[in-house]
Amino acid sequence: MKLSAPRLLIAAVAGLLSGSPGLLSVASAQTPSFAVATIHPSASDVKFEHDGSTEVTGDMLRMRDVTVDSCIKWAYDVQNSQIAGPAWMDSDRFDITAKTESPAGIDEMKIRLKALLTDRFHLTFHHEQREMKALVLTVASSGAKLKPAAAPDAPPFRENSANGTIAKSMPIREWANFIAGPLQLPVVDQTGLTGKYDFAIDFIPYLESGNNMSANRPDATALIKIVMHDQLGLNIDGRKAKVDVMVIDNVAKPSAN
Repeated sequence: MKLSAPRLLIAAVAGLLSGSPGLLSVASAQTPSFAVATIHPSASDVKFEHDGSTEVTGDMLRMRDVTVDSCIKWAYDVQNSQIAGPAWMDSDRFDITAKTESPAGIDEMKIRLKALLTDRFHLTFHHEQREMKALVLTVASSGAKLKPAAAPDAPPFRENSANGTIAKSMPIREWANFIAGPLQLPVVDQTGLTGKYDFAIDFIPYLESGNNMSANRPDATALIKIVMHDQLGLNIDGRKAKVDVMVIDNVAKPSAN
């Protein structure tokens, strides 16, 4: 499973308008944690992925070329615009390998990653409601152009290429979290679509030449809006909204393995 945003276009909120209740700044003593975890500086980048890659297999969590922001977004299901912290959180990159005592699902791994962020990065934060420009995702009047997932019980998968993105078993709320990165604004899912979907996005028809997107980079916002409408049957419109923001009170470079 890969869950990250492309370097080409750049990704922080779930529960954007509802927010997360209470303070989540310190992990509880009862919070499950990994049996063992190692954190090293990133050995190499993950092509086309701003947030590196995240894979869960059995009792292992492997994160390659991730930032602290990447980890927070995955663990807390938030978008970039919901994280207010020092710049290095989105620039310093790490490889993280962590193991549980027995096989664990994605939700369980996220709980353990929250504990790791607290223990190893000394992360603490509080919530604030901030008004900011946001983007609202709705179904176009012509209807959504989405194919129900062939394997709806499979974990969401998304992978970028030089010219587009492939998504499988993807909930639209999670897709909204992803496109918030390249759009650089919070994205609120108001589609009412609750299933999982398989789809692919191809940017090539919208480029002025035959070059791939690595060589010819158009305006990301305009491109994503038109592609979403034409290929997925979804609209993106701007408005002001109250957004729940995780304000970082403390974070540090990871402690020794």
